[in-house]
Amino acid sequence: MRPRWTGLAALATGIGLGLTGCGQPPPPSEQVVSGGHAEAAGPSDPAAKWADGYCGAVTHLVRALANLPSIDPSSSAQAARTSSDLLASVATGIDRTVSGLHQVGPAPLPGGEPARTALLDQFASVRHQTDQVRGKLDAAEGPEAVKAALDDAKSAIDQISRLDVLKGLEATPALSAAGKRAAGCQELVVPPAPR
Repeated sequence: MRPRWTGLAALATGIGLGLTGCGQPPPPSEQVVSGGHAEAAGPSDPAAKWADGYCGAVTHLVRALANLPSIDPSSSAQAARTSSDLLASVATGIDRTVSGLHQVGPAPLPGGEPARTALLDQFASVRHQTDQVRGKLDAAEGPEAVKAALDDAKSAIDQISRLDVLKGLEATPALSAAGKRAAGCQELVVPPAPR
């Protein structure tokens, strides 16, 4: 399973464009509908219900990335301000995802809890880095300081893009099968490219 990261691609492109001053990021080409179809999984399938809640939590970040504000490269100050706003949106998506992952509760299958804990640890690290970069952007004065802060912002986004948020569902065959039965997880999976 691989989540749709079109919003993240637009974000990385936007920061790159903000650095060069060539324009604004393109709008995302697709959006993800909310997960959280726990009722559809039913109480008779607790593993699929848990997987659906896990994927529903991840959807908050995917949705935030798909609806990011634009970067305004018209001046250094505008690039820094709008990049800070963009990272604030990412931070909100991370916070909602982390909250959702805490609400999912313990996994009913072996392997689920270590996967959830590992993802929470990764999000804590990325969230901390996002806050640090936003602080640099907000304090940056002059083109060189802004460029350095924007470089840091791009690094933070690159770190987010490397997160495999569904890796935990592939930790064991039973979790992988539960993810395939969960509607919310299927909404996050990119369909195979046509040959």
